[in-house]
Amino acid sequence: MTELFAMLVFVLLSLAVVLELAIRRWIRARAQYYVLPPGLRLRLYPDLGIFPTLEPVVRFEVNSEGERGREVPRAVDGLYRVLVAGGSQPEGYLLDQDTAWPGALHRLLETPAHLRALETSTVHVGNIARSGVGSEALDLIFERVLGRYPRLQMIVVLVGASDVLRWLEAGAPSSPVAPVPVSDVFRCHPELISGWQPRELALVELCRRLRRHWWRPVDVHRNAGRWIGKARAMRAHAKVIRTTMPAPDTMLDHFELHFRKALQKAKAHADRVLVVRQPWFDARWAPDEAACMWHGGIGKAWQEELTDYYSLPVLSRLMAHLDARAAEVARDLDVEQLDLMPILEPSLDNYYDFFHVTPVGSRAIAAAVADTILRPISSVHTATPGGDARAELQASADARAS
Repeated sequence: MTELFAMLVFVLLSLAVVLELAIRRWIRARAQYYVLPPGLRLRLYPDLGIFPTLEPVVRFEVNSEGERGREVPRAVDGLYRVLVAGGSQPEGYLLDQDTAWPGALHRLLETPAHLRALETSTVHVGNIARSGVGSEALDLIFERVLGRYPRLQMIVVLVGASDVLRWLEAGAPSSPVAPVPVSDVFRCHPELISGWQPRELALVELCRRLRRHWWRPVDVHRNAGRWIGKARAMRAHAKVIRTTMPAPDTMLDHFELHFRKALQKAKAHADRVLVVRQPWFDARWAPDEAACMWHGGIGKAWQEELTDYYSLPVLSRLMAHLDARAAEVARDLDVEQLDLMPILEPSLDNYYDFFHVTPVGSRAIAAAVADTILRPISSVHTATPGGDARAELQASADARAS
């Protein structure tokens, strides 16, 4: 009896191992990469003591194609499809589904008058932006994701802050920072490094995916973003504030290389590409405004205690340099671009920190992007600082920081 039981256990374990290995092979063979997990549904309750200008309840819902947004219409005839990609600013994690500007853009474009202007019957805006995505990660996203899309009518890109922040977090090195791991770019991907602990099993991952697909559960996160309050306090009590800007050439060259490659991939897959240039809270920062800032530290504020920070003027100067480089690349590739800095007044009405916008700011971005999409390409104005203009922009940024 004991031998029979042992044999049964051995057979069952063997079958389990075979099943696990088969699922791993199946996941890898499908080779599907998703920035956001298809079917994800979140209800976020931001800490309103930290974010008084945000909504009390935030819906974050991902469709079956891994986009934050509605399901793609089944009928593709007459569909005007827009894909938004980039970092945390377009992701709009702490903004509601229809408040984050890609969702608000969808609502604007689907009005009858705007559908007529686009000469289409249906519009869809899908958002695959994710916090932490910089130019290198965007390049990788387009390489791994665009192949499963039909040809798109428009790709909208907003990226840049993460390039500056990751470089500063690493101590502003003279060589490019380490590449972002695939798992930090795609929350659902075939390169699973599966072990034999329960959470590492491919079988468990498959169950997660099936659960999201069939049951669409809602995960509730209360006091969302509370860690940002701690990050603000760390900056406010920093032991060292560095007021000298490190030489940004390495970071800017790395940004340009991958930003250029990403835009070239986008151009090959869409009728139009729009670069929405990364806005930032560029001001003289009254005390209440400075108290809302937390970026610019050496190290990761969400993982460790930080003591050294770069000053807000240095951060602003670095963004001005990166913005000039982004504008130059877009101009060189003949890509439409939209400068949000004249549109978003630097105030706590529009921003809740150095880069992220409030519902008011998000509506302003959505309106500006919609206006750009609706205008004929030949009439789209692109503020493209190049040559002397670029030098003037950087000189102005240096003057602001002095």
